Amino acid sequence: MESTVTATRDELVDRCKRGEAMAFKELYLRYVKAMYNTCLRILNNASEAEDVLQESFSEAFRNIHSFEYRSGFGSWIKQICINRSINQLKKRKVTWVDIELATHSEIVHVVEPDEHDIQFRVEKVKQAIQQLPDGYRAVLSLYLLEGYDHEEIAEILQVSGSTSRTQYIRAKQKLLQLLK
Repeated sequence: MESTVTATRDELVDRCKRGEAMAFKELYLRYVKAMYNTCLRILNNASEAEDVLQESFSEAFRNIHSFEYRSGFGSWIKQICINRSINQLKKRKVTWVDIELATHSEIVHVVEPDEHDIQFRVEKVKQAIQQLPDGYRAVLSLYLLEGYDHEEIAEILQVSGSTSRTQYIRAKQKLLQLLK
C-alpha cells in the first residue's frame, strides 16, 4: 500500500470505502480549505460556512460507498458543499427576482462597465462581495468564482435561467456601486 503522502484521490476513496480512518483524515485535509472557501463565498458567514462544511463532509463520508468515480472526489464534495450552502441560504428566505417580472425601467438601465477601466484591489472587491445581498452573492459566486453557467445555477437554485441572469446583472451593478 502506498504512503498517504503519495496516494491518489481514487486510492484514498478506495481506502475510505474500506473504512480506513487515516484515509478519511487525508481526504478531509486535502479538500477542507477549498470547500470552506466555497461555502464562505456563498454564505458570507464564517459560522454558517463552518457548519455547512462539516455537514457536507459528514454527508460525503457517510455516502462514500455511493461515490462512482464519474468525477473527481473534489467535484463531488464541492457539489455537496454548494447544495448545502444554497439550502442554508434558502432558510434565510432569499428573494429571487425573475427578469420577466422585473419592471422595464430596471432592465433598461443595465450598463455594462468598461472592464479595462476598473482596477480595484482584491481585498476591496472581496469586501464588496461580502456586502451583497445573499441572492446576488450566491449567483455571482457560482457564476464568476465556481464557473457554473446560468442554466446550471438555475437548476441548483431551483429558479429559471432568466432569474439567474437577472440576479447576476443586479449583483454586478450593486458591486460596482459598492466599489465606487
